Amino acid sequence: MIPKGAAIFFIVGLVAAGMLGIYLSQIANQIPTLVYTEGPSLTIIPEKINYHLGEPVKTRIINSGTVPLTFSDASYGLKIAQLDGTIIYTPVSAQVVSKLDPKEEKNFVWDQIKTDGSKTYQGRYKIISSASLDSEVLKKSVTINIFK
Repeated sequence: MIPKGAAIFFIVGLVAAGMLGIYLSQIANQIPTLVYTEGPSLTIIPEKINYHLGEPVKTRIINSGTVPLTFSDASYGLKIAQLDGTIIYTPVSAQVVSKLDPKEEKNFVWDQIKTDGSKTYQGRYKIISSASLDSEVLKKSVTINIFK
């Protein structure tokens, strides 16, 4: 027979662990919010955080600051990388300097095909964009999940 105190301890622990798991899952799956700030700021907002294999990944790159941002190409510095930093996709774009004015945004769709033409696997990926500001680089990223 299990002591009454141990049974209560076990049940309370099980309920608390479940509630903590639900809370952490909700935090991890939150889409970034758009907040405009003074000075240079770049925001990347995917349509959602969790995608199925083969589902188009829709992303917005937004100048959320008050300073125009300059990018080195027509894809606005967009790259898709594995969590270890390995770049798996870079859109084909003209190598022209692009500018994103304050509160302006650009939309991109990634079909989950890597630059080499192969399909992606399920896992976690980072969507990255980087802009040039005089002598420094403003780089932002957001993590998405791809499931079967």
